[in-house]
Amino acid sequence: MNAAFRVVIALLLLVPWVQQGRAQGVPLSTTNKTAEKRFHEAIDHFQAKRSDLALENLQRALSADRSFTEAYILMGDVLCDLQEYEQAISAYQSAINTGKPFSPMLYYVLASVQLSQGFFTDAKFNFQRFLENAQTPENVRQQAEKGIQMGEYALGLMTHPVAFEPVNLGDSINSPYDDYMNIITADETTIYLTRKRPIGEGDGEQRKMYQEDFFLSTRKDSAWSAAIIMGPPVNTNSNEGALTVSPDGNFLFFAACDREDGYGSCDLYWAKRSGDQWSIPQNLGPVVNSPQWDSQPSFSSDGKTLYFASKRPGGKGSSDLWKTTLNPDGQWSVPVNLGDSVNTPAEEMSPFIHADDQTLYFASRGHPGMGGFDLYFTRKNGANGWKHSVNLGYPINTVANEITLTVNALGNTAYISSDMKGGKGKQDIYSFPLYPSAQPLPVTYLKGRVFDIDTGEKLEAAFELIDLETRVIAVESKANPVTGEFLVLLPSGKDYALNVSKPGYLFYSEHFSLKEEDSLFKPEDRNIGLKRIKTGESVVLKNIFFETGQYTLKEASTVELEKLETYMKTNPSLKIEIGGHTDNVGGLEYNMELSANRANAVCVWLTGRGIDPERLTCKGYGMSRPVASNETEEGRAMNRRTEFKITGN
Repeated sequence: MNAAFRVVIALLLLVPWVQQGRAQGVPLSTTNKTAEKRFHEAIDHFQAKRSDLALENLQRALSADRSFTEAYILMGDVLCDLQEYEQAISAYQSAINTGKPFSPMLYYVLASVQLSQGFFTDAKFNFQRFLENAQTPENVRQQAEKGIQMGEYALGLMTHPVAFEPVNLGDSINSPYDDYMNIITADETTIYLTRKRPIGEGDGEQRKMYQEDFFLSTRKDSAWSAAIIMGPPVNTNSNEGALTVSPDGNFLFFAACDREDGYGSCDLYWAKRSGDQWSIPQNLGPVVNSPQWDSQPSFSSDGKTLYFASKRPGGKGSSDLWKTTLNPDGQWSVPVNLGDSVNTPAEEMSPFIHADDQTLYFASRGHPGMGGFDLYFTRKNGANGWKHSVNLGYPINTVANEITLTVNALGNTAYISSDMKGGKGKQDIYSFPLYPSAQPLPVTYLKGRVFDIDTGEKLEAAFELIDLETRVIAVESKANPVTGEFLVLLPSGKDYALNVSKPGYLFYSEHFSLKEEDSLFKPEDRNIGLKRIKTGESVVLKNIFFETGQYTLKEASTVELEKLETYMKTNPSLKIEIGGHTDNVGGLEYNMELSANRANAVCVWLTGRGIDPERLTCKGYGMSRPVASNETEEGRAMNRRTEFKITGN
């Protein structure tokens, strides 16, 4: 139910109305003594929170007088308190149908409940009847007008429904208890979820207790394995929730409450994976965590930005969405509010930043919607701004609370948690095809292992994916220190340089061109062997570019050239040869001259950045050293290359 229309809190209009009437000598609508006696007994029971006895006495009062207006109104109040809203609507409508006088606030209360239950046309009608009363207080009038607007907006969503075909993920993932979707890995082989399960039995004062823990399920082919508990050190005897995992699978973040090392009611924690083991979780510290509630983290694919929900001071409303960035020194920045396009004076929760690092999904009570929490998405507008938030639409959103949504890397499948009918338990996890206009940019990935090419030793190498146009690092990550495993996301729409490096080794260079609409790189497993620094070893510089038949360096080459410059300055004793190579198109002499000029262009650039010319040799090989067949365009492209080779160390 929307915060503006939480009926039971704002309403309970009848008890104070009757008490005021008693003081002013205003009679009730009944003259039946039995009905009046039962009615007052019902009031006493209701105020003492004995709703069952209150309803019993109201039924007796109405049996004595079927036109007892106040009894119907009180029955509506009691039923609202019990969250039996459709029965409450019937009771309030019966009060109106008696034709006897009543407070105009009854129209407002009835309309509010109707709005909360999706009876938008009826709600609009009764809000309008309420507004016809000239004595309506201005603040309540504004709320009624807002209720009309909300109903009209919701009707508009229902008139233009979006595609929504949810599929239950089955017994392997869903249990008889509450299962909440956390995240699915970029390669869609692992789902992390939170399960709320009973840990004790009992009645009365020994009521059932619950424990929230993290579980995971892995997929082989098309089948999900039975979800298993993650166990210590991430899970404890206390509750943990809202887990997010970095795209490379090496870091996780989650929320935990009421811990001894906490700074507020709930704090954010992180852990690092080494092999198959997670480190002991650490609090993110007082810069990120506040004395209030901080929860629901979502880690960006850039490897350094964490989004989360918080009730800290300085926000727009009850809970807002914020972000913090991991600085090069390993410290988190002061959190920044995501601003008015995302946050409202009401509550925002459950951020999910997609792997495209451009599209944010979240839940809100404050933006126009179906009522209660609805799901929305927005996209980045520049470096720090966000575009107007868009409701995901009906029937994804309903009059119930929709709070969590995650989307796979390709952007075509979404996952939600819901207690919709037909589930395995209470909250179940469902998947559904996400309609095109709500989809993020598709993201693919490169994964594999990094190893020493001579010994086979697994290496913890650093990865950087760099936008060749802006020269901004789009993704940073590291291979697992034990297994050497890595996963690097490749968002569509840009051209990238991939650099893999480790001290004592030559760096690895790769190029990905994903600008064209149909150029999405197919997910690939690739083992990357790094060569130790020693004389004679060479590396192909795959992000050095020239125009066809030319030897002027293209601007996009700057990223690779700067990496080579940094590498030379980090290894000051290193001497290298820059070698130019061509395919077999054109004559021998032409290609020899072209390759020499291209090698020289790289040397000139490096010396211009302070590299001693004595450390550089420039040589053109023309088409004399092909690495692939010149019979195909793919082979010729591989032969047109620039290399550097160690000549001294």
